[in-house]
Amino acid sequence: MRFTATLAAAITLAAPAFAETHEIRMLSRGADGAMMVFEPAYLEIAPGDSVTFLATEKSHNTETVDDMLPEGFESWKGKRDEEITVTFDAPGYYPYKCKPHEAMGMVGLIKVGEPGSAPKIGKLRGKAVPVMEELLARAGS
Repeated sequence: MRFTATLAAAITLAAPAFAETHEIRMLSRGADGAMMVFEPAYLEIAPGDSVTFLATEKSHNTETVDDMLPEGFESWKGKRDEEITVTFDAPGYYPYKCKPHEAMGMVGLIKVGEPGSAPKIGKLRGKAVPVMEELLARAGS
């Protein structure tokens, strides 16, 4: 009985160790030559995983598209040239953008777990709208 309790405690304490940290780079030019991109722009992760947005090149930031977030999720807003890490605990679609380059289509999408219905396109400008539509389609929503 004691072994079972000890094993259960060890498994419970070790559970967060299975969470992964993923990286998304903020770039002025992507590997395919596209301008003002996140690489990858679409990412599927598990609940509990984190994403580090790498300030790979200057003049970029990352922030949420607030009117598209799952209910109850606290938004983030990184400063230009700032590396930030965000943890995603609940299933859902998490759209984000580079504010200075949003109109040029610099947006991305993180799909966490198996979320319900996808959000409707929110307040995005310029090329960000068709890029987000493409990302949502890729997510299978």
